[in-house]
Amino acid sequence: MQTTMMTTTMPMSGVRSRIARGLSLLERFPLAVIQLIFRLAIASVFLKAGLNKWASWETTVQLFADEYKVPVLPPDLAAAMSTTFEIGCSVLLILGLGTRLATLPLLGMIAVIQTFVYPNAYAEHLTWGSILIFLLTRGGGPLSVDRAIGLEPSDSAGR
Repeated sequence: MQTTMMTTTMPMSGVRSRIARGLSLLERFPLAVIQLIFRLAIASVFLKAGLNKWASWETTVQLFADEYKVPVLPPDLAAAMSTTFEIGCSVLLILGLGTRLATLPLLGMIAVIQTFVYPNAYAEHLTWGSILIFLLTRGGGPLSVDRAIGLEPSDSAGR
């Protein structure tokens, strides 16, 4: 009976050891790379949207008037603000310049879109919001202009 117990315990111990080694390897993956990927990924989403709005401006304003219907703001102002934030904040995120600040207008836009425009798109908005909240709380990382010019402390990526 003991032999059987040892036989089944040994393979489990080997599996646990392999899992522990694998997790240890994953933990050494540079957070700086993740921060860079997140910055580029979320910037690409908003930059594309902003450039599309800019490329067909009359259609964009019409969409804000007829479909999006953002409360309080006139359609032309809402269109201009969203286009400016999408392009401007995306460029800042790509560079890693003012990263934490650049996330705030985009998070605000997501909240407005989720609440008033596309309430059923929560899965997509949650994904975008999660990436932006990560960047808001962790910063642009070592591979950013923020770090190069001293806006981010050198220990911010490790938190």
